[in-house]
Amino acid sequence: MTDGAGRAPSALAEGARVVVTPERVAHGGHVVARHEGRVLFVRHAVPGETVEVEITGQGPKGRFLRADVVRVVEASPDRVEPPCRHAGVCGGCDWQHVALDAQRRLKGEVLREQLARLGGVDEIDGVPLERAVTVVGVAGDEDGLGWRTRVRYAVDAEGRPGFRRHRSHVVEPVERCPLVTEAVDSVGVTRRTWSESSEIEVVASSHGERAVVVEPSGRASGRELASLPADVSVPGLRGRTWVREEAGGREWRVAAQGFWQVHPGAADALVDAVRAALQPRPGERLVDLYSGVGLFAGCLADDVGITGSVDAVEASVGACRDARRNLHDLPHVRIHQAPVERWLASGAVTRADLVVLDPPRSGAGTDVIDRVLALAPRAIAYVACDPASLGRDVGHARSRGWRVGSVRGLDLFPMTQHLEAVALLIPPS
Repeated sequence: MTDGAGRAPSALAEGARVVVTPERVAHGGHVVARHEGRVLFVRHAVPGETVEVEITGQGPKGRFLRADVVRVVEASPDRVEPPCRHAGVCGGCDWQHVALDAQRRLKGEVLREQLARLGGVDEIDGVPLERAVTVVGVAGDEDGLGWRTRVRYAVDAEGRPGFRRHRSHVVEPVERCPLVTEAVDSVGVTRRTWSESSEIEVVASSHGERAVVVEPSGRASGRELASLPADVSVPGLRGRTWVREEAGGREWRVAAQGFWQVHPGAADALVDAVRAALQPRPGERLVDLYSGVGLFAGCLADDVGITGSVDAVEASVGACRDARRNLHDLPHVRIHQAPVERWLASGAVTRADLVVLDPPRSGAGTDVIDRVLALAPRAIAYVACDPASLGRDVGHARSRGWRVGSVRGLDLFPMTQHLEAVALLIPPS
């Protein structure tokens, strides 16, 4: 059979189905399989099992194909029944079909692979990566469900909230997401229609406060607002524009639209990991880059004490406003509202004992890394939400003679591909 141009149809054209045995996990929530010499990035599979997949597209310049599982031929022992009927369609979850301990094992493989391939790291203090780097859960997470305290819903043309499908703008309406906390679900946003809105964000803080952020701002109707519980704030329309959080023995004020970790155990787990990596001492100078509302600066300020100092640098005006309120009782903490690159280039500080580096998903980049290394700190704690960015930046630091002292992987986003890692970088001996 040929097509209209006389060519034989490809067995791996979009829509074709083939049976494969995926080999290994890949960064991005996929597993890698091969068929007829082509590389397939497969969603909803488990390494080692046999599945029938449907080709859904191809990567840039046809270097690889994308595929989704349509039938499990021989299941992996790690495969489980997803807890949500939208799994496989909704783009929010990647690993609901995998047992929780296996999810963390797979995430550990991804983290190690990125450190090795992009960072050139094959061991840490003589310990092979397989034993030195793992991904573990955090306090309060027994089954990987009910942990999201901040949720952004897209709204479809009929006013129904939900999540966008994978690699699509199509909204999958969801009445209840099993990943959200009871406090988020009890607001009832997904059981109402939002005819004037394109996105709805629900926040349920650790302090017991709830807020609904409506986009476009101020477009919710009176009927929609009246149907929300009376204690729920709607910034710009009713109630306060911020919520309170608790972490590290302190209370934090965070704008409802601002950034705060979504897992209830995340903030404390990250502070503990950074503190364990840096081991701050009284009298030391700490620089906290991409400091947000001041979590690390505030929690480590007591460690360096009044004889030490903390410089917290953050580009966001709103986050700095919150940080000044959060840390007003710590006179040895200074808040600098500026892009990190510009602040470092200004020479505002030329020496530091410790650095916390918590960049966005894209990573810090070579210029920032070079300027941080020039401060000659005795230790850097790199907080990463993307293993590839961590690998690239670690690789650049290693090219300057620095080495990796430890890496702690944290599963702050169960059922998804995402993870957080805290890497300790130490200077040449």
